[in-house]
Parts: sequence; C-alpha cells; structure tokens
Amino acid sequence: MPLYDKFLKELLTKKRKPLDDDTVDMTEECSALIQRKLPQKKKDPGSFTIPCSIGNLTISRALCDLGASINLMPLSMMKKIPGAVAKPTKMQLSLADRSIVHPYGILHDVLVRVAEFVFPADFVVLDMEEDREVEPLLLGRPFLATGRALIDVEMGELMLRTQGEQIMFNIFEAMKKPDEDPECHKVDVVEEVVEDVFVEETPTPPLERVLVNSIDDLE
Repeated sequence: MPLYDKFLKELLTKKRKPLDDDTVDMTEECSALIQRKLPQKKKDPGSFTIPCSIGNLTISRALCDLGASINLMPLSMMKKIPGAVAKPTKMQLSLADRSIVHPYGILHDVLVRVAEFVFPADFVVLDMEEDREVEPLLLGRPFLATGRALIDVEMGELMLRTQGEQIMFNIFEAMKKPDEDPECHKVDVVEEVVEDVFVEETPTPPLERVLVNSIDDLE
C-alpha cells in the first residue's frame, strides 16, 4: 500500500492523529472526506425470502434474487401445479462446475400470489435433485420488476407494490426460523448451443451448485 494511502486510511479510521508539527496538503476531495463521518460498516443481512403460493401450492420461503435474470422453478414443483405445461426451449444453463444442462422448458403466465397480491410470471423449469424438504423457488429480476420491488438492505425490508397498494416483508423476522436450505446456487444462461465444453477437474465448493447469475432468454 502506498505511504500516502496508508496515512490517509489511518487518519480516516482514527488510528493515527496528525502531529503538531505535521503539515499535510490535502486535495479538496480528501478534505471533504475527512471532515465528514464515515458510515458504519454493516454485516450481510442474509437472503431476502418471501412466502408465496401458486394455485394450491404454498412456498414458505421463495428466494428473491436481483442477480438472476430468470425466475426458476424445479420440475418436481411444476408437477404439483394442476394443468401446468412447460413450453420447450433451446435455452441452456451453464452450472458452476462448467457443465451445461438443458431446462425442461418454460412455464408461461404463472400467477404467483403474495399475500393479497397476484403477479404474473414466467418460470424456467429445471429438473433438480430433491434433497431438501422445502423445494427451491427463485424469483429473479423479472418478477421483482413486475412487483415494483423496493429493497432496503440495511433495514432488511422488501416492499412489493401494485395499483397503489403495497406490502412489506422483513427478512430479520423470517430469519428467526432456521434456514432449511442453506446452499448457495449459481446459474448462467447460454444463448447458443455449445458443442465443445471443457470441464476443469477441480473440486467444486459445496456452496456453489446451481443458481445466481443468469442471462435472460425467455423468447
């Protein structure tokens, strides 16, 4: 770290006080930064989850993810929705281990009920392993945009709005119940067919498996 940067950091964090005989020339930006108190550092508040329902199916903790450009539903969950028929798709999902999987299809115009509100959404349907009692449902940016979501990360609040009405969720209240699915997932969407896929033989951390960054291709 350059000496000037180290000096400025120690000065801002109050770990160092200028000596009486020190003369340090500061730029206008640095002077303004020093004279203003720094905001308090915060910890990770946790995932934003909300309860919702699709038909007679209740999902207690659907994950709201601004990092995902698709809404994603497991095939096992789709089969529990009466009359649900997924449309075939050429979309491909690139997993964290660099493997390529093909979704089962896309489920269009699904009505998702959140409290007294109902939002339409399209879901990419993926055939996943059923290793949890609670099946994962991911609500990505399309759903959050439809619900005109406002998220206050500091307060742990997520607000959905429609037709002049709004509903607020507090994740700190939801976290009082132990998380039943602590895994972190990652998904990348590949638009074109990949013929040659090189998979590097390195162990994949258990916290990286199926969902988070994605590229939308809902046609």
